[in-house]
Amino acid sequence: MAAKQYVWFDGKFMPFEDAKVHFLTHSLQYGSGIFEGIRAYETGKGPEIFRLDDHISRFLRTAKTYSMNLGYGKGQLRKAIIDLVRKNKLESCYIRPFAFYNDTRIGLDTAGKKISVAIAAIPFGNYFENKDKGISCKVSSWKRINSEILPPHAKGSGNYMNSIIASQEAKEDGADEAIMLTMDGYVAEGPGENIFLVSENKLITPSGESDILMGITRDSLLKIAESTGIATEEREIHREELYTADEVFFSGTAAELTPITKVDGRKIGSGKTGPITKLLSGKFSEIVHGKDEEFFSWLTYL
Repeated sequence: MAAKQYVWFDGKFMPFEDAKVHFLTHSLQYGSGIFEGIRAYETGKGPEIFRLDDHISRFLRTAKTYSMNLGYGKGQLRKAIIDLVRKNKLESCYIRPFAFYNDTRIGLDTAGKKISVAIAAIPFGNYFENKDKGISCKVSSWKRINSEILPPHAKGSGNYMNSIIASQEAKEDGADEAIMLTMDGYVAEGPGENIFLVSENKLITPSGESDILMGITRDSLLKIAESTGIATEEREIHREELYTADEVFFSGTAAELTPITKVDGRKIGSGKTGPITKLLSGKFSEIVHGKDEEFFSWLTYL
């Protein structure tokens, strides 16, 4: 952590170490918080925040889904994020907006409970240690939540207990990460990542009907693929298609593009990062570092 870092908390900046809540806080007890994950990248023109407006819009949609009145609009949150990254003097970082019920009264009822909004911006490297070489995955016995249980299109804190238990299982079994299936047995996503496969030079990813989070990096990659002439398809994916795919990779704000070289002990393709994964990863890196004019609209420079 760089010296003298700050967080934005209920409209004010405070030292990172002073951002504390009571252990009985409702959202700590019941998982009733909501959040976003955003990255800023270093470029030749200074730092930029990737698809900032899209992330804030999703944060506000999540709040609406969970009936949380944050008390801040898109413009206010946008300014707070930009000001925080500047104040922390960060060239590249991970940004975490978070809203929660800041109330110590016991009970599930949220009526009348104070909602706090906080934002952190911290240095952040690769999410997966073996990202460059590729990771191994295990299809989890734990199924992905669906809209009859919790809203998978929203980033609610409690949703991620589903992800945590799947990831724990995979790592206990010697894999780097889990892959989760829908209740109907189709491929959904990783615990915190969307998933893509490449088959016969076509880029395929689960559709929104597969109980996935509609990832912003996922959307970016579909648009990048189309711009480079790669055919794309969003549909339900059978588990066995993972085993016979030429390439498989995760995508996400934290994961960026992470190749998957083994699933359930089976080698994927050549067992190394495939050519389309390399191409998309290279294009994505160029875009976020301000080297591709076609996608400049995705960048918010500080």
